[in-house]
Amino acid sequence: MTALTKSMCWELHTIQKDKLNSVGAAMYRKPMSNDCYEKREHQTPPMCKENDDPNAAWYVPLQPCMHRVPVDPSERGSQWPQEWPRRVHVPPYWMNSSQMGVYGRPAPDDFTRDYQHWKRVVNKSYLNGFGIDWSRVRNVMDMRAVYGGFAAALKDMKVWVMNLVNIDSPDTLPIIYERGLFGMYHDWCESFSTYPRTYDLLHADRLFSQVKKRCKILPMVVEVDRIARPGGKLIVRDESGVVSEVENILKSLHWDIRLTYSRNQEGILCAEKSDWRPQKLSSSA
Repeated sequence: MTALTKSMCWELHTIQKDKLNSVGAAMYRKPMSNDCYEKREHQTPPMCKENDDPNAAWYVPLQPCMHRVPVDPSERGSQWPQEWPRRVHVPPYWMNSSQMGVYGRPAPDDFTRDYQHWKRVVNKSYLNGFGIDWSRVRNVMDMRAVYGGFAAALKDMKVWVMNLVNIDSPDTLPIIYERGLFGMYHDWCESFSTYPRTYDLLHADRLFSQVKKRCKILPMVVEVDRIARPGGKLIVRDESGVVSEVENILKSLHWDIRLTYSRNQEGILCAEKSDWRPQKLSSSA
């Protein structure tokens, strides 16, 4: 480890040994510039090729090479993010107006409007209008997070939010992390890697209509049933026809429909999981 970390230009920050079992623990610090990389006598491990994308993160084969430290002031990773909680509502420094946002506006404006939208929705509807007892909500999942605006609007609540960025959507996960939030990539045509009965509330904004283009809604709703605890909630915002389809599936799974609303082909649904489970059939003699 000493030889390898030295060849990678990582600096040994501190090393200590546990007095009880003599197990050693070392802390290393990654370089903040490319000076050491350029002065290495032996290029082992080598630097990655210029066409190797340092931001690729979904199903990327591991390569024994290192990427250079970003030095351009406008490049992500070249500066520290804003302090919390300012960072949660300020566009990252590397988003600029020449970039197009997810919703078709200049990226910083897109980010700000998304945050304002979710603050308004959460304060006017979710916290008071849906009959949700938020004192019983701890683990929350935003099944299609985009910029993480829904989680950001909940920052003053005593909840933990898992933000999911769908693999066939724009890669906004770096923005979520820059905001000081947590998230990961996921393909909703596959199962989600978690224990059953893990989440108190799941939020799906225009997710089912997108996933429906690639796979069926039924197994996805059943997956929601698996990972929601009894008494857990699901909020769906989507096309009216899709919301109706999700509602019928939830009813077949004995979920309690708490609220449905439709206007101008847009619908919203809030449902609560019951403690019903299919009865085991006795095996034939």
